[in-house]
Amino acid sequence: MRDKEASTHWRIILTQIPAEPSRHRVAVWRELRKMGALSIGQGTWAVPNVPAFSAGIDRATALVERAGGEIIFLHATGATTEDGARFEAMFTAAREDDWNEFLSDCAKYKAELDKEIRIRKFTLAELEEEDQSLDRLRRWHRDLKARDVFGTNNSERATEELQECGQRFEDYSERVISALHDPESIDNNHHA
Repeated sequence: MRDKEASTHWRIILTQIPAEPSRHRVAVWRELRKMGALSIGQGTWAVPNVPAFSAGIDRATALVERAGGEIIFLHATGATTEDGARFEAMFTAAREDDWNEFLSDCAKYKAELDKEIRIRKFTLAELEEEDQSLDRLRRWHRDLKARDVFGTNNSERATEELQECGQRFEDYSERVISALHDPESIDNNHHA
């Protein structure tokens, strides 16, 4: 018996891929994990049926077809409101794990900037490296935000941490530019 209250609509993804070569199975698994699909059994995945997952589904479909496998899509909702809520909670828990990993990388990024400031490593090469790391964090944040359909607890905190990373990078950038324009900095770098 179905409850009257509408619940989230899900897209169930069933994949069947030849066992060999295994690289095809791994490529599909990676793509589905990257897009935030929830693994609900061997070769069975689920995502909320919203446009944010379309590009990832297209990429996974292409990978399955290239491997000579099959991919089937089903639409589903929870049989009851409680079932739908439990499934949504599973998906949200997976997003919380993603955000926790992101927050950990933000902390590592800030620690790296602190270290470079402490050892006075104010070079263009290091600035470029830190800029690339910040760009990676920004792309990752954008991707996580797109698949965080139900809004997790850590989403807001992650946005704040990313903003702080950006501010810390700006501070580091200014230090690098100042050091590059300081004549004494040349003497110090040659004697180091």
